[in-house]
Amino acid sequence: MAKQNRTALLVGASRGLGLGLARVFLARGWDVLATARGPAPALEALDPAPRVMRVDIDDDAAVADLRRRLAGERFDVVFVVAGVAHDAQVPVPLGDRATALKVYETNALSPVRFAEAFAPQVAAGGLVVLMSSVLGSVALNEGGTWESYRASKAALNTLARSFEARHREAPFGVLLMHPGWVRTEMGGPEADIDVATSTEGMASVVERQLGRRGCAYLDYTGETVPW
Repeated sequence: MAKQNRTALLVGASRGLGLGLARVFLARGWDVLATARGPAPALEALDPAPRVMRVDIDDDAAVADLRRRLAGERFDVVFVVAGVAHDAQVPVPLGDRATALKVYETNALSPVRFAEAFAPQVAAGGLVVLMSSVLGSVALNEGGTWESYRASKAALNTLARSFEARHREAPFGVLLMHPGWVRTEMGGPEADIDVATSTEGMASVVERQLGRRGCAYLDYTGETVPW
């Protein structure tokens, strides 16, 4: 494929959807810088290979150090994929408080703090993309379940809209992505679609959204998800 001359920073790409997105963007000719918290042999084995750097998004000092190391670089897309679903099936009143707070930290607080740190490095016409979920839709929550995870993604959506409002004069857009119900470690073997279907779809949506401002909440097919 012809070189796109576009650059993506994928945050949390050692496995699952992050790894799949790295594979897809590389195949589409993008330059990819991918991060992982620890060893990432599958990521480093991709051909063509991305640049790989280490960062834990829950560690503000580590994020600040990454920004220093990448000073002067610009990215068409900063895509924060990292997320957790600890004790997702446990109702919040019955679960461990510290675990629920950790889910909120990693899924809502840390992605927006990372986006804030790297906002000056998003290229004009680019995107900040945050991995959300249809479970973050308050309007669609009619059956409950996955309470702490749902709440964390709803919080992410709200924080993302505030982030966009705060940066409304900046030359980039904000995109919240629902990847579909995907057969990953988190999604489980009964999920609807595989990683390739989800990530090919998300990459296409991202490419179509380049140059658009505002905050959109879309799924991997490009359909709008109700807030």
